[in-house]
Amino acid sequence: MTKARSPRTRSKRRSGPARPWLGWLLKLSIVALVLLAGMAIYLDAVVQEKFSGKRWTIPAKVYARPLELFVGQKLDKDDFLAELGALGYRRENAVSGPGGVSVAGSNVELHTRGFQFYEGAEESRRLRVRFSGDFVAGLSAVGGGELPVARLEPVTIGGLYPAHNEDRILIKLDQAPPYLIETLVAVEDREFFEHFGVSPKSIARAVWVNLTAGQVRQGGSTLTQQLVKNFYLTNERSLSRKATEAMMAVLLELHYDKQEILEAYLNEVFLGQDGRRAVHGFGLASQYFFGQPLAELKLHHVALLVGMVKGPTYYNPRRHPERALNRRNLIIDLLAEQQVITPEEAAAAKSKPLGITQRGSLADSSYPAFLDLVKRQLREDYREEDLTEEGLRVFTSFDPILQLKAEAAMSETLKRLGGKATAEIEGAMVVTNPETGEIQAMLGSRQPGYAGFNRALDAVRPIGSLIKPAIYLTALERPSQYTLTSLLEDEPFSVRGADGQVWKPQNYGRNAHGTVYLYQALANSYNLSTARLGLDLGVPQVLKTLGRLGASPDWPAYPSMLLGAGGLRPIEVADMYQTLANGGFNTPLRGIRSVLTAGGEPLKRYPFQIQQRFDPGAIYLTQYAMQRAMREGTGRSAYNRVPQSLALAGKTGTTNDSRDSWFAGFSQDLLAVVWLGRDDNGKTSLTGATGALQVWSDFMRRADPLPLNMPVPDNVVHAWVNAETGLGTDERCPGAVQMPYIRGSEPGPGPGCGIQAPAESVMDWVRGWLQ
Repeated sequence: MTKARSPRTRSKRRSGPARPWLGWLLKLSIVALVLLAGMAIYLDAVVQEKFSGKRWTIPAKVYARPLELFVGQKLDKDDFLAELGALGYRRENAVSGPGGVSVAGSNVELHTRGFQFYEGAEESRRLRVRFSGDFVAGLSAVGGGELPVARLEPVTIGGLYPAHNEDRILIKLDQAPPYLIETLVAVEDREFFEHFGVSPKSIARAVWVNLTAGQVRQGGSTLTQQLVKNFYLTNERSLSRKATEAMMAVLLELHYDKQEILEAYLNEVFLGQDGRRAVHGFGLASQYFFGQPLAELKLHHVALLVGMVKGPTYYNPRRHPERALNRRNLIIDLLAEQQVITPEEAAAAKSKPLGITQRGSLADSSYPAFLDLVKRQLREDYREEDLTEEGLRVFTSFDPILQLKAEAAMSETLKRLGGKATAEIEGAMVVTNPETGEIQAMLGSRQPGYAGFNRALDAVRPIGSLIKPAIYLTALERPSQYTLTSLLEDEPFSVRGADGQVWKPQNYGRNAHGTVYLYQALANSYNLSTARLGLDLGVPQVLKTLGRLGASPDWPAYPSMLLGAGGLRPIEVADMYQTLANGGFNTPLRGIRSVLTAGGEPLKRYPFQIQQRFDPGAIYLTQYAMQRAMREGTGRSAYNRVPQSLALAGKTGTTNDSRDSWFAGFSQDLLAVVWLGRDDNGKTSLTGATGALQVWSDFMRRADPLPLNMPVPDNVVHAWVNAETGLGTDERCPGAVQMPYIRGSEPGPGPGCGIQAPAESVMDWVRGWLQ
């Protein structure tokens, strides 16, 4: 018989000591709550500090010159339409809003977008531009009267990026186009406006889909979580990172409303890679893929960009157009299912092409050579972090149309020259406005968009005969000794230097030309007569003239410098010839016009500077000789490509063994310097005339500049002389030509028209008269 337990015994067992692990569990829970609270406090501080402060470092944006329109402006209609295409203007039958353009014969109607310039805001408005030939013949506001001037927004040509190479165009939520917010929410987070940062329903749905599929097919992250991951965290895949992400998402929604979070998401999301530059935000993605501001995008554009959020590389429309098209159409169908759009709108959107701009077009090219120049000039005034983080807006003199023409001239000419001889040849080019010194285009290589060694700024190469105008200018500044019809001896000679070495110059072709006029020696680039003249003037004096022109090389005063043995960079050559082209007025070359802050406040202006360095009369005579070089001398082949009516001035340059081919020349409104050669300083088969001049003349043909129109200085007179003897004569005499002289240096009356003196005696008479 079993003995029954007493009630006391049973009671004693129930009230015995508690299990030890319960106490530990309570303590651990308290510790965990404390740690969680501490973590929450820390994360809350992190969330607020970055989100309430400066959320992004914004690179400086660099803009081309704005295209200004006015009646009488020299502007080809096709060039105008090309620039509108670069700005992302849409060709329409009837202009429907900002960014639209229609063409009817010689008339172009457009609706500008407006822009904040240094001088103030340019209003968005509808314009009608009428062309006649290569000129603007009419400019008016649609629905209004004639306009004196109108200005388009400038093309964005690049940026100055921080170390992480992120780039974005910040937008406000009210700048979003129709359907963007609806599409983003429908595709990425349907419960966005209902949840508190995380969505249990979305997480449960994603778990169920993934379990039934046997693989990860769907994520449960909200838009807020995606923003947190991109904005604060790394791409690490772990439970701890996911928990942190969820907690920060909840904290973010506690402090900020849905509109602020959406706006941040639109600016932060990664949507593509452009080389080393990361494309963030819908604002920049719109420009990068479509060449249009975000506000102008249509439904099919919006669907494509939102579809790319899932995988910017996988759905890259330039690399995988079919894949991107399918994804876009899937998004459009989803919008129709959710009744965001009608079936008719869906069908119309799906019938549209992707509408992506081509890589390498004017709309999305980079111009590394010119941007290199801009960076160097900016760094003289700003810290590196100011340029890469503060969103400065830099306005430049860059002309995208001239740049394209320069690139085409370089590549097409080298292709035309062809053969192994040009396979290893590199090139550089600098294009400026002679009157302002503004740099309008620049090539650092024969390859458009080449971002390596910038030969235009850094390649120091012997300049050959490009130095000769400096020698003749030095002489013509002495009118009592030298005029354009002074006689020079083009005969062999030698000079023994202090070290005992003998310098013996030679003409190209190794032939001498006897006695020649001074202007002929320059026009035909004779070495012997030029070297004699330079030695008579003194090498130090010639180098001083070179410095006054704008190039100040540290060259020794050796006789060989007179034939261009010293080296200059192409941009230094452009500076030198700028002074020759501008009537003796030096205008320092510049690429920047002004700088604004990110908020549009004026920061700094780079004004036009000018200094008179030479007597206008001496410059006028030098220009005259350089024009003769184009008409009858070493530059005459240019007129195989440009119209005979186009007055130009220029000079070829060739160095020993044709290692360097140069040409520098100008019209009234364009100056261009071209260099061709090998990076290893190897021999080429190109002279200045057969190489660089061909690139230059092809560029001038495309650019169609204004002819050189030199005003006659007050101290210059024109006198009639006999073309063969150089003696003064009557304008009615046979062989009479007009030549310019600085007043007081013109020749006196010579033998009458009927005198036919032997050439040698005439030359003796002229020499005696000059002495």
